[in-house]
This record gives sequence, C-alpha cells and structure tokens, in this order.
Amino acid sequence: MPRVKCSKSFGTLSWAARSSTRRAGSFHFDLPWNPSRLEQRNGRIDRKLQPSPEVYCHYFVYAQRPEDRVLRALVLKTKKIREELGSLSQVLEGRLAETLRGGIRHRDIGRLEKEIEEAGLDPEKRATAEEELEAARERQLVLLRQIDGLRGRINEARKWIGLETDALRDAMSCSLEMLGAEPLRPVATPADTPARFELPDLERRHGADPTWSTTLDTLRAPPQDGRRNFEWRRSAPIRPVIFDPPKGIDDDTVQLHLQHRVVQRLLTRFVSQGFVHHDLSRACLAHTRDAISRVVLLGRLSLYGKGATRLHEEIITVTARWTDPATRKGHLSPCGRDAEAKTLDLLEEALRAGEHSAPAQVENRLLEAIAHDMKQLLPHLEQRGQEAKADAEKRLAERGRAEFESMLRILEEQRKRVADQAGRSIQLDLFNEQERRQIESNRRYWERWLANVEGDIQREPARIMEFYTVASSRIEPIGLAYLWPVTG
Repeated sequence: MPRVKCSKSFGTLSWAARSSTRRAGSFHFDLPWNPSRLEQRNGRIDRKLQPSPEVYCHYFVYAQRPEDRVLRALVLKTKKIREELGSLSQVLEGRLAETLRGGIRHRDIGRLEKEIEEAGLDPEKRATAEEELEAARERQLVLLRQIDGLRGRINEARKWIGLETDALRDAMSCSLEMLGAEPLRPVATPADTPARFELPDLERRHGADPTWSTTLDTLRAPPQDGRRNFEWRRSAPIRPVIFDPPKGIDDDTVQLHLQHRVVQRLLTRFVSQGFVHHDLSRACLAHTRDAISRVVLLGRLSLYGKGATRLHEEIITVTARWTDPATRKGHLSPCGRDAEAKTLDLLEEALRAGEHSAPAQVENRLLEAIAHDMKQLLPHLEQRGQEAKADAEKRLAERGRAEFESMLRILEEQRKRVADQAGRSIQLDLFNEQERRQIESNRRYWERWLANVEGDIQREPARIMEFYTVASSRIEPIGLAYLWPVTG
C-alpha cells in the first residue's frame, strides 16, 4: 500500500497516496458519515492491477459550511487510525458511527468534532489490536520469505532449462523459414515496453496449411460476440508478439512462451524427430575463435510411464576433439567434464554469432566424416544416457514419494475433520424444516464419504507411485555440430 499523506490547500482537504508520476483517483463531492463506508469507497480506487502508480482521493471542505468541520475531523481520524493500526478497528468504527448517528446539528458541531478527535481504544483493546497487527506483520514477513524462495526457484528453473528469450525467438524464426515463410520481423515498439515482433500469416500464404487457422486464432483479439468465424478472422488481425513479460495488462500484444500453441507447433519440428543419418539438416558447422577443431553429438533421453506418459526429457551431450578420419589414430575420445563445458560454451557463442560459412573443401571433409564420427560417438552417448536415466529415475521416485506422503496426509486430515463433524451433536429442534433437511443430507454424505475414504487411502497414494514409475525409455541422437577454427 502507498503511503497516505494529508494536506490542505485552496479550500480543500486532499488525502493523497503518492508514488510516482502518473495519477489516478477520485473526488468525493459528498462524504458518508460511516467511516467504514468511507474506507471502502477509497479502497475501490487503489486495487490490484491498478495501472497508475499514483492514486489520489480528494475531499472538499467548504469554509462557509460548518458541518464540514465534523467531516474533516472524520477524515483525519480515519487516516490516523489507518497509520497506527493498519486498518479501521471495528470498535472505533462503531464509536464513530454512533457519534454521527443522529446527524450533524449546528449546536453540536463543537462537541461532535471533539468526540471524533478524542475517540480511541482503551489500553486493553489497543494492546489486543497491536498484537493482531504484529501477527499480521509476521505473516507478511513469512509471505515475503516465501516470495523470495519462489524467486530463487524460478532462477534455478531458468538456469536448469537454459532457455533465453533470444534463443526461443531465433528457433521460431528458423522454424518459420523451414516452412517457407518469413521469419519474425521487428515492429515499432513503444518506450518502456518489451520488444514487439510480427508473425507472418501462415494461413494466407501460397500453399499454406489450413489447419494453422485455429492455431493463429490464439494471436487475435477475442470476438465480442463469441463467434470465431471467417468474418472475425478477416476483421481481427494477428496481434504483435512479445517474449518478455509486460509490466501490466496489455491487450495489444500476445506474450509467447514454451506452452503457447503457436510456439509448441513451430518447435515440434525440432523436438519430435530424432537424428536421421541421411538428414544433413541435423548437422551444422559453426566457426569458433578457439584453435582446436571440435565435434558435439547431442542426444535426447526420454522416460515414459504407464500409458506412454512422458515423465522426463533431457538433452545429453558428448564432445570430442575432432581429427580427420584419414589421419585419425584410433577412435574419437570424449572430453572430460571441464573440457566439455568449455566446448558447449564455444558452441553457444558460435551459434549466437551466426558465423557458419566455411570453405567448400572443409564442408566436404566434414560431410564425409559424419557417418564415421556418429559410429564412434554413439556408444558414449548411450553410456551418458544410461547415467542420466538412473539419476532421473531416482529424482522421479523421490517426487513420487513426496506426493504420496502429501496425499496420504491430506486424506487422513480430511477424514478426521469429517468424522468430527459427523459425530457432532446438533439439536435439530432449533432449525426449521428446510435447514433440518440440509443437515440430514450433509450427514448422509459424510457417512458415505467416510465409508469410501479407506479405499481412497489405499488406492490414491499407490496410484501416484505407479504414475512416477518408469516403464520404458529412449535414448536417441538428435544432432551433430562441428566447431571449426576461424583460422582454418
């Protein structure tokens, strides 16, 4: 909540919440005599998702109107209570409302103003209110710690996934080019907003796939009448896309992420097909400023549960120092962990730089060596995959046990609450006929639930453990990359 500041100028009393430059607020041309209603009225202005960082609530105080002395005292008292207790106390609210219940008479203005200014809690109730306020502060501190913990988990997840928005945008542009369409095109972007890009209309180009219509509908503004038909598609253009989150609600753009339908469909070309030995689009050549020629074999480990449910997917790599097969002595030898990390950093740096051209004789040498290199590196990829599989199965089992224990605890706690509620003695004579029928219906439902919960306690946790049990796995190569020194 922003700080509340009270000031008086030009014959008006202004109660302003200040924070930045833009302003929003309300003008009270009349004031409710109930302080709770006054607080609720101001609360309607500064709500969640409020786009303006500055909110003002203005109260007009007329010097020629004696009643406004009482209203001014009410506003100032409400502000003071909020500063001291964080919110309006129900006891004080009742006292202030009772003071003004009979209205404002000219002969009582001085008395009412004094009573409002002197209204306060007795020491015992003030101590209780301060204890409640301290408990609320402690809860807020706990929430802040939880938020910091979630931020840390987000950073860990981002680091583990290793996906940057620039890489996602480049992958989408590459997929669009492979479809024969134009890549993402930057468009004019307002200041202090994420960069915007234009996606080509894939359904209107020559030879387009008509099934793209429903996918691209996610980028259009929703129809006001709810009808997603041809007229709506013709009048609702595809909105610009962004990759970084906006600061507020922005209906003019669409944020793309890994779970968006457009992104998933464009990236399917990269994630659904494994390495095909005769498909040279899965092999690439990149220039590096390092003096050593290197080769990187990328593979994918996929773990499946019951019913072919995908439980885990991971990219695994094998790197090696490359030499020409004509002069190679023995097989390619995988790098150690440190050298592999350096090789992957060089690969990412080279792909970002975009320097992929090489002399024709170099390309021919590498094309001839692909099959030979694959044959030598595949056993090492299989070994790395088995190690990664064992680690993933261990983590899946730990997650299954954690969810198993959580579900068991929830069911047992719920059984105890329902049993206590069902066993409570209720004097039905105190209720009318409709209320008695409802109570009896609730009891019958609780009895049926208690009769079935034992089976749920046996079945549901076991079902969770079965879900996280790996039934099958697959290790497949998905790409080969060569790093060639710029010196040749």
